Amino acid sequence: MIGPSDVKAAAALLDGVVTRTPVLRSRVLSELVGTDVWLKCENLQRTGSFKIRGAYTRLSRMSDEQKAHGVVAASAGNHAQGVALAAQMLGIEAVVFMPEDAALPKVSATKAYGARVIPSGATLDDSLVAAQAYAQESGAVLVHPFDHVDIVAGQGTAGLEIAEQVPDVRTVLVPVGGGGLAAGIVASLEDRPDVQVIGVQASHAAAYPESLAVGHPVKARELRTMADGIAVGVPGKVPFEIISTHRIPVLTVAEEDLSRAMLLLAERAKLVVEASGSAGVAALMAAPEELAGRGPVVVVLSGGNVDPLVLMRLIRHGLAAAGRFLHLRITIQDSPGALAGVLRDIAAFGANVLDVVHLRTSKDLAFDEVAIEVEVETKGPEHCTDVVRRLREAGYRLAD
Repeated sequence: MIGPSDVKAAAALLDGVVTRTPVLRSRVLSELVGTDVWLKCENLQRTGSFKIRGAYTRLSRMSDEQKAHGVVAASAGNHAQGVALAAQMLGIEAVVFMPEDAALPKVSATKAYGARVIPSGATLDDSLVAAQAYAQESGAVLVHPFDHVDIVAGQGTAGLEIAEQVPDVRTVLVPVGGGGLAAGIVASLEDRPDVQVIGVQASHAAAYPESLAVGHPVKARELRTMADGIAVGVPGKVPFEIISTHRIPVLTVAEEDLSRAMLLLAERAKLVVEASGSAGVAALMAAPEELAGRGPVVVVLSGGNVDPLVLMRLIRHGLAAAGRFLHLRITIQDSPGALAGVLRDIAAFGANVLDVVHLRTSKDLAFDEVAIEVEVETKGPEHCTDVVRRLREAGYRLAD
């Protein structure tokens, strides 16, 4: 098991290689929790995530013979870019297996760093099986995304920075997939018993809570989440030992929590953070009372590599989760000008119409009636309530 000295040795290797990412205070989250909340912006790290820390540490410690055989990795995107850049810097050939539906920007960036990308399987676990087979056949060194002491030590250097940047830190929230980042930060802060590290997983891809309960890694019951970067089927043995030995709690968050967190970070912190990187903020927003009195809190934003098209959908999902969208079903007379009147009134109430659908075939409608389904953008839950109230006061018949 690794400790602070191992992480410090990795930090020496990474000097001049990785960026010392900023820690920014979030006023809105601080007010929500009632204590100082800081954001550790690994989304601004080289390659857009913390992964370069572990990848470079692992590759730089390989023997010359191992380097000559090249490396192979499996990743949904962030580890891929970390390995590709580290390999490029060290003059090592790299092959990366990625899920077939991996985000295009992550695939393109990995190729741009010089790695050969091979699509394989539907999940990270599928890609990892393919990478392991390739390593056995080719002699390339498998660079595991989280289950290796050098990877964990490298990721832990983010924890050393947190301790220096927020010396009085008391709680650190960390997204968890395989567990390498959380385990590394735990190891880096081993001599700080006053600091509590808390892991966060997506509820639909949460292998750690059950694994910790039974005392050994077990497979997640499902992998169905927008947070692809932490959708890992089985915890790594190396990080699991550290996390379980130190009794690190691992919370879970819903998909709505993740999208709301991404939206808040974009709107209020002006930061683009992927769903997996937003998990810590999601946990804080979902249950702020649990962290009251446990500050200062540092939330690790582990990555910012997100497909713009996916980002559009996730922000829309976040707006809906935050009560910024309102879906109305209104019955009106099927006569010229009736629809225009509804839209005019909705606009007068300060809402913006996004979509309109006519429904003419329903047993609930009279022969001279039509139902319209209207999706509108509002300013929040209170505005939604106000729009509904004012429409009803204006005489419109709304479905409950």
